Amino acid sequence: MGARKRNAANARKELMKVTSLAKLNNCPTSPMKMRLVADMIRGKKVENALNSLRFSTKEAAGRLEKVLLSAISNWQAKNEGERIEDHNLYVKEVFVDSARQLKRLRTAPQGRGHRIKKRSNHITLILDSKAVAKTESVN
Repeated sequence: MGARKRNAANARKELMKVTSLAKLNNCPTSPMKMRLVADMIRGKKVENALNSLRFSTKEAAGRLEKVLLSAISNWQAKNEGERIEDHNLYVKEVFVDSARQLKRLRTAPQGRGHRIKKRSNHITLILDSKAVAKTESVN
């Protein structure tokens, strides 16, 4: 491995030490519906994101809430003995990618059939902590 690749790999490793990641694959909700909910929490603090997901009436919010709770527990596993409130965690990125489509036939008039696509998606959620500038008081 060359020096440039090694430096890039080390930079990625250092970045993954501070961030935490959670994924949900093959979630049986259409990607468009899930993206509407993901846009609500992108860039928000973790506490605000959890509150907005809990009180949302959309079905996709429940699934996204579980992914967010998983990312929080992954962060706690990496940073044992540290409090979430002190690190100012926020939702850095949320991806909603299209997954497999189940193709079904629905009966139609005059002996025909219409195709139905049952869509699903992959969710990737990344948490990060904002650096809080510590001010020292001088007496």
